[in-house]
Amino acid sequence: MWNRLSSLIRKEFIQITRDPRTLAMTFIMPVVMMFLLGYAATNDVRNIALVVLDRDQTPASRRLIDAYRVADYFTIAQPVGSEEDLRNLIDRNAARAGLIIPPGYGRTLAGGGNAQVAFVLDGSDPTVASTALAAAQLIGQAQATQISIERLQARGQTVMTAQPIDVRTIVWFNPGLISAYYMVPAMIGIILQYLTTMLTATSIVRERERGTIEQLIVTPLRSWELIVGKLTPYVLIAFLNTIEVLTIGVVLFHVPINGDLGLLLLLTALFLVTTLGIGLLISSVANTQQEAMLTTMFTLLPSIFLSGFFFPLAAMPVWLQAISYAVPLRYFLIIVRGIVLKGVGLAALWPEVLALGVFALIVMSAAVMRFRKSLD
Repeated sequence: MWNRLSSLIRKEFIQITRDPRTLAMTFIMPVVMMFLLGYAATNDVRNIALVVLDRDQTPASRRLIDAYRVADYFTIAQPVGSEEDLRNLIDRNAARAGLIIPPGYGRTLAGGGNAQVAFVLDGSDPTVASTALAAAQLIGQAQATQISIERLQARGQTVMTAQPIDVRTIVWFNPGLISAYYMVPAMIGIILQYLTTMLTATSIVRERERGTIEQLIVTPLRSWELIVGKLTPYVLIAFLNTIEVLTIGVVLFHVPINGDLGLLLLLTALFLVTTLGIGLLISSVANTQQEAMLTTMFTLLPSIFLSGFFFPLAAMPVWLQAISYAVPLRYFLIIVRGIVLKGVGLAALWPEVLALGVFALIVMSAAVMRFRKSLD
């Protein structure tokens, strides 16, 4: 019995070692998962980009700005001269929060009165917005307490009166900080990448396994016709999936679609060029459907963790944020959330559209060249 069993075990090890790429992936994937979970899986948000509109321009207003600057929660992005400029920066994700100091702020404090400031938050990311909301109120209260203590010392009093600074918070785009508003649009990107990449890769590998790809090669079809013919059904499926997710999001989760649906579908097509290109690349490398599926999962992991799907990019180490710029899904999530939640257009999203277009061109060109080579 032992001889039979040992022979079977030895045979299985030999079979496994005949597919070194799949074997290597089974060992590399846990390392990548631990790496991403250890560094990227965190909601401890710091260095939130803050834009400041200081209409007072007094030492008192600069003191309040410094209080937010020295805090670990915020990084002053840049000063602006109008509320329109402030909104444009938040629309373009150049800032996640805005501090508006009204004129007369310093004069009101100097006269012993109570001054109000506005703190605007981008609610499209509830995790970042919740952290920014709590930090904004805490820093404002600390600054108000310090001013109250200085007033008491100057007057020789011991009883603290009302707080001299009132930080009024305003949450844009998602006032209730509902997580579904943030997650449902992002599901479009995850579903599109996973399904189109996996279906494209496994479909072509399945043809190769069964020997039917050779039958297609000997037909009068040109290489580009073969590629277009194989990819077109998955493009249609992907668009149906997009409409399906949006419909479920609106009907069941009441997610508002504030932007242009036609623009969303157009930019979705641009993202599909990238995902289909990744599927073609995988199909030209993988020898079996199992290997194609494992490779698809391997490419999906960085996209989930480094795109801002689950965890805010602002909470990650700086070097990991730099790596995230090489993840196409990062740009698509900004696009889909910007259109669905913020209602913005190309004027605010053109950097992400340009980056996604470059990725699509590079990935699809490399995939087509590699796929043609594998057919020869």
